[in-house]
Amino acid sequence: MTPPQPRTSRFLHRGTQRVRAYDRRHPLVWDALVTAVFVTAALTDGAGGWRTTAADPRVAEGLVLVLSLGLSFPLLWRRGHPLPALAVMTATALVSNWTGAWLQIAFAQFVVVFNIALRRSLRTLGGAAALTVLPMFVSFFRFPHGSWDQLIVPQLWSLALAVLAGIAVRSRQDYTGALVERARRLEVERDQQARLAAAAERARIAREMHDIIGHNLSVITGLADGGAYAARKNPDRAAQALTAIATTSRQALTELRRLLDVLGEDTATADLAPAPALADLDSLIDGVRAAGLPVRTTVEGEPVPLPPGLELTVYRVIQEALTNTLKHGGPSATSEVLIAYAADGVAATITDTGTGSPAPPDPTGRGLAGMRERTALYRGTLEAGPRPAGGWRVRLRIPIPEGPTTP
Repeated sequence: MTPPQPRTSRFLHRGTQRVRAYDRRHPLVWDALVTAVFVTAALTDGAGGWRTTAADPRVAEGLVLVLSLGLSFPLLWRRGHPLPALAVMTATALVSNWTGAWLQIAFAQFVVVFNIALRRSLRTLGGAAALTVLPMFVSFFRFPHGSWDQLIVPQLWSLALAVLAGIAVRSRQDYTGALVERARRLEVERDQQARLAAAAERARIAREMHDIIGHNLSVITGLADGGAYAARKNPDRAAQALTAIATTSRQALTELRRLLDVLGEDTATADLAPAPALADLDSLIDGVRAAGLPVRTTVEGEPVPLPPGLELTVYRVIQEALTNTLKHGGPSATSEVLIAYAADGVAATITDTGTGSPAPPDPTGRGLAGMRERTALYRGTLEAGPRPAGGWRVRLRIPIPEGPTTP
């Protein structure tokens, strides 16, 4: 946990942020304020203090005034047009050094150099440094009585510090900008991942709703049709059909309520139950038989423990295939379910002898498309189509993942 900052540091940070924000909104105000400070300092020095360091104190005061303004007023354009501003200041500094006035406000050139190092390319920075150095050598050759250390070295050090300071601040700004951009990209990526996860979850919920409601409604429809036929000849069979309809309806409502509870906000109190597995196929097939579809089941090989998600996929594919037979197979259709276990995978083949037309493609992505989606999640294959001898066949094969599985 990051320790809290001292109150003074927080105050300074907030103050700095406010000044920067104001500068971004009103850059001309800040530029005018900085320029006014330097112009005032230049005119104050030009009133007579410049003579204490001048090589020739006999320079005309009018010229000193002009030179003072030429070395300070261009700072107003130091950010928008730094090179023209520096060119004007360099020309003024050349006159100042040639005449021997040696105005100290010439150090304001380093402010412009700092801004160039902060915002312009290295090539531009090199040209600015050359412009700044030129008046230094003019003063040395015009008044050679001073030593090299006194006339050139201090100004070169000042130039180097201005350049380094500009580069350091620029590097810091680039680093901060890169962090901000990275945070923005991570936020966008997080939102995209959340949308993808939500879409995948909606698709999964849609498949579950389709399997639960579609299958149970198909069973109820078959039971109702059979009950209506039996009511005219065998009232006892009609009563059994009604009982089966009630049982199937309650099961469907229970599964639907459980799914909706999981989707609700308070998932801690939801009535959770394990997803259907291959062990629940008997009850599924019993319900289909009760709805009027004869089903024969065959198991080949030794059953092996499978991941719960893989078992749910096989269960749902068999459920969907039997539901389609109930819907479209016709009154005399029969079905056969073959489950084959092998060392490297599990396969399920569901065939029927129906005479009805298969269901048309579902534009919403349910039915056969939903079965293919489930199968693809486990790198399996699914084939569905009519049989040469009549009827419909669905063939599923899913490889068993390597490594231990939880039964």
